[in-house]
Amino acid sequence: MLRLRPYKSCDAEVIAEWVRDKDVFLKWGGSLFGEFPITAQIIDDKYMKNNGGCTEPDNFYPWVAIDEDNRVVGHFIMRYLHGDTKILRFGWVVLDNTIRGRGYGTEMLRLGLRYAFEILGVDKVTLGVFEGNDIAHHCYRKAGFVDREVVEKEPWNVIEMEITR
Repeated sequence: MLRLRPYKSCDAEVIAEWVRDKDVFLKWGGSLFGEFPITAQIIDDKYMKNNGGCTEPDNFYPWVAIDEDNRVVGHFIMRYLHGDTKILRFGWVVLDNTIRGRGYGTEMLRLGLRYAFEILGVDKVTLGVFEGNDIAHHCYRKAGFVDREVVEKEPWNVIEMEITR
């Protein structure tokens, strides 16, 4: 059983460890950080600077998923899409690789969706998955997201997905 909580500074080291592989780092959104490998301090600096809310397009809510042993096992960002408070974007979704296959990714997304729809009152949640990332794509579909379109980007094409209330 997982639960969500807002990101805390103590989570940065765990998240940095998950994105030590360069492909994972880039798929996670590493291009926005500008350097590899990323350090916990860089993550914390960016997250704490923006952890004040989603009222501005550049602000976001970083969240972590906690397992029954209080370990951080997953992470994602919630951000209002283009300042529209009815559409929320999930991004930078990453899980601890040692727990893959246990359904934690799907459970984390479902908890995030419940929060988005019931507490924040959004009408739609979107996210993107890189073509060829079949494990994440399957997880997103299990959580209820449906494919919308393929956007050609470098270095990977992105499958845009969404779910509505």
